[in-house]
Amino acid sequence: MSKTTLEQFGEKVRLERLKQGLSQEELATRAGVHRTYIGMIERAEKNITLANIKKIAGALSIKISDLTLDL
Repeated sequence: MSKTTLEQFGEKVRLERLKQGLSQEELATRAGVHRTYIGMIERAEKNITLANIKKIAGALSIKISDLTLDL
């Protein structure tokens, strides 16, 4: 079964977060979003806005395209 775009995006966020050794709470603080929001994104429970994609990419110090390429 193929993954949805939201599932793929959430997986990319989780992998990058773990690669950088960040907890969901640390990433949320850096991005200026609620701590539960990161978990919801990683579990594909939220349809994230472009503004929040930008915040998360910035908090991870990566380009938006690093999270969205190949979705």
